[in-house]
Amino acid sequence: MSKKKDSFLVNRIKSVGWAYKGALVLLRTEASIKIQFTVAVLVTIAGFYFEISTTEWLFQVAMIGLVLSVEGLNTAIEAMADFVHPDYHKSIGHIKDVAAGAVFFAAISACIVAAIIYYPKLF
Repeated sequence: MSKKKDSFLVNRIKSVGWAYKGALVLLRTEASIKIQFTVAVLVTIAGFYFEISTTEWLFQVAMIGLVLSVEGLNTAIEAMADFVHPDYHKSIGHIKDVAAGAVFFAAISACIVAAIIYYPKLF
């Protein structure tokens, strides 16, 4: 006899729970996510302090989400690569470098957006 399938809603609720668990795992175990999350909290506080506009909030929140998401994907790629090939391998190193490069692009973009938002408010 087969097990009864959960409803669409139950599956969605479970998926949100697993995503939340994954976010907590990242925050508890990954130094780079801890730093980026701290920066996200600080720029959020700065946003309230400087009373940034709705448009500025949209860009800021998008950049925070982008950086944290790409960093999470980078972490997953690195973990999978290490699982598949624990010893050094040139191709695995290349894959990890490309994933880290994606984080770099996201972080640079976020810094540019932050400079556009906050430079006029500071100077």
